[in-house]
Amino acid sequence: MSRPIAFPFARFAVVCAAAVCLVTLPPLLGAQTAPVTAQVEISEPGAKLASTAHGSADASGVAVWLVPLDGVAKRAAQAAHSRGIPRMLQKNKAFEPHILIVQVGTQVQFPNQDPFFHNVFSLFNGKRFDLGLYEAGSSKTITFDRSGVSYLFCNIHPEMSAVVIVVETPYFSLSDRAGRVAIPAVPDGRYQVEVWYERGVADNLNSLSRAVAMDASSRSLGRLQVDVNPDFTFAHKNKYGQDYVAPASGNPAYSRP
Repeated sequence: MSRPIAFPFARFAVVCAAAVCLVTLPPLLGAQTAPVTAQVEISEPGAKLASTAHGSADASGVAVWLVPLDGVAKRAAQAAHSRGIPRMLQKNKAFEPHILIVQVGTQVQFPNQDPFFHNVFSLFNGKRFDLGLYEAGSSKTITFDRSGVSYLFCNIHPEMSAVVIVVETPYFSLSDRAGRVAIPAVPDGRYQVEVWYERGVADNLNSLSRAVAMDASSRSLGRLQVDVNPDFTFAHKNKYGQDYVAPASGNPAYSRP
């Protein structure tokens, strides 16, 4: 007597399971879409284009991100998974990586892997902070809670510099040495393209900003020609706005081997 009842129940369970699969299918399809690509070309003043897909010039470090414009893209962005807690190391008197892109609200760790002290600070645009003096083997964490570009330095070692770019989207990437950009897991929809380059010219970068529509037949942003600012320099002041002063010899806190 129980079989006629059990069969409809089993069929109902199968239907429910199929419905669940249909509900969860769009995110899975979105995760399997081809990446959005672009090709960066660096243009030096008075010179030919410095990079192509097969060139040898270094076209790395150009940040490209997509800001959702329509409702579907915005909802997909809100449901995107976190990429974890990124780290910017202090190692060999340098920041690794030199450029980091994160989404608003991301915590970034700053481990000191050098055998001497560092003092990471940023007093320019983006997130303003000063981590103070901290020793080898220790780490500090900062939450980047607003969009913008933060230029980072060490108050001890003037040769150290880095950049954290904070964006309001999970869809971003950096170009590689050949100028190739690949932004993964971008759902179909309308987006605003934004481009940034440390040595770039503001007017040129602004001109590359535009609205685009991404779908199965259009996953490329084409070529992005980025002009280099001839007046760019890595020189900077310390956190007090003063020139760097060589540390007293023998002071372990300010060791500069």
